[in-house]
Amino acid sequence: MTRHGGALLADQLAVHGVDTAFCVPGESYLPLLDGLHGSSIRLVTCRHEAGAANMAEAHAKLTGRPGVCMVTRGPGATHAAVGVHTAFQDSTPLLLLVGQVASDQEEREAFQEIDYRRMFGPTAKWVAQVDRVDRIPELVARAFSTACAGRPGPVVLALPEDVLAAESDAPDAAAFRVARAAPDPVAVEEAAGLLSRAERPFAIVGGGGWTAGATACLQPFLERARIPAGAAFRRQDALDNDSPAYAGDVGIGINPKLAARVREADVLLVIGARLGEMTTSRYTLLDVPRPRQALVHVHPGAEELGRVYQPDVPVLSAPEPFCAALARHDLAPRPSAWADGARADYETWVRHDPMPGALDLGECIAHLRARVPDAIVTNGAGNHTVWIHRFWQFHTFPSQLAPTSGAMGYGVPAAVAAKLAAPERTVICFSGDGDFLMLGQELATAVQYEAPIVVLVVENGMYGTIRMHQERLFPGRVVGTDLVNPDFAAYARAFGGHGESVERTADFPGALERALESGLPSVLSLRIDPEAISPRATLSGVRAAAAGRA
Repeated sequence: MTRHGGALLADQLAVHGVDTAFCVPGESYLPLLDGLHGSSIRLVTCRHEAGAANMAEAHAKLTGRPGVCMVTRGPGATHAAVGVHTAFQDSTPLLLLVGQVASDQEEREAFQEIDYRRMFGPTAKWVAQVDRVDRIPELVARAFSTACAGRPGPVVLALPEDVLAAESDAPDAAAFRVARAAPDPVAVEEAAGLLSRAERPFAIVGGGGWTAGATACLQPFLERARIPAGAAFRRQDALDNDSPAYAGDVGIGINPKLAARVREADVLLVIGARLGEMTTSRYTLLDVPRPRQALVHVHPGAEELGRVYQPDVPVLSAPEPFCAALARHDLAPRPSAWADGARADYETWVRHDPMPGALDLGECIAHLRARVPDAIVTNGAGNHTVWIHRFWQFHTFPSQLAPTSGAMGYGVPAAVAAKLAAPERTVICFSGDGDFLMLGQELATAVQYEAPIVVLVVENGMYGTIRMHQERLFPGRVVGTDLVNPDFAAYARAFGGHGESVERTADFPGALERALESGLPSVLSLRIDPEAISPRATLSGVRAAAAGRA
């Protein structure tokens, strides 16, 4: 059977199990779009390439299968780069398909030409260009395998337009199979031995490649052995937060008592986490390169074991097979004081104090936790996320879609992707006012594809994180962080969605019900007092403390 390159490529996506792809259409890959006409693959057309890439990344996080994004050459690729970077730092399998100039125009700086190997080299597992139409099945199969093997991550394939237009009778490849690392039994025995002898063991869990199966194996083991556990940065759904073993999130705004507990542990069991800057509080919770704690580090990427910290027991394994192997060991329960103390500290930490102003974000989150406890929660970046990290409680995996890369604008596209992938689940997006307008136009995509997400815009008229650091380092010298906002409720209605502004805590429950019942993509603008810069600090307090130090 003879097919043009675009049809051949579209058929390979179907062979490898792709059911949804995200795009902004472009003239440089028209044959691929044609190949998708009438295919079983749902093509979601977005309003910005960054939105499309973020949707693909979130789709992969939620489904465990590689996300697929298609963009045009040049500006399309540069816009999509933020999603590739997030996929890289978050260890998410992603395939970015990028149009490219015709082969006979390369190296002339033709219209929108970019060398994608050089551009994406530092932020992708593999970057390649398809220079022969008959190699499309081979290279696409390799792309899927590479994205999922070891530490998952993004792959970029450039598609010269003449190659996509060329004809070929090349046969389809076979569906790829994921190569997952399994633990060395000797290493599992060593890890179990260290844990059995530990007086103050602590686990840090969550990361790329985590699965519901990993949770199902690990959580009962931790509870039986009385080992407290924290979630790595923005991996809080790795364990049920109601579990007696769960001790909180090891990330931004960490509970000081939890940070002290990590430092005081005699054995650290780290499963899935890279132990990057955010999870280690800027590399202070563990000494570099040799931690004080005995370290068992389990990770599917060999390059991560020993990158910063030298583990006592390095275990090259995906999370689920290691958790299954470890769970077969029947460790004697530790004395209860260590684990009970960790849990008690967490339960105290999630109780919120009143915040300045008429609208209390902590109270709103408490209501949400009771009303939609198993919602998928998405967010971008900004100080508003600290309330989520501290006060939201996750119960099932996967439920948290958040960029460990710290990318603003992620929340709305991620929410759209989540609702399309899991229409039966409630999807709540938390966004700051600066964060929201990075990619708020993807509300149009939500309306077009009938994805009734609920977006909570925490509005305080500033880039809050930067303002907080500005006041901390240069008190009173405010520049570049003030914002003038539109009417966010009217903005949502302009797209055909539901929108309301909420200025008092008492008005939030009713507004939430109307949003949930509307059946439309909804925006609730939560207007908070600018003084409430974080759950633990006020803006004037940060400024006064900084001025006092000066």
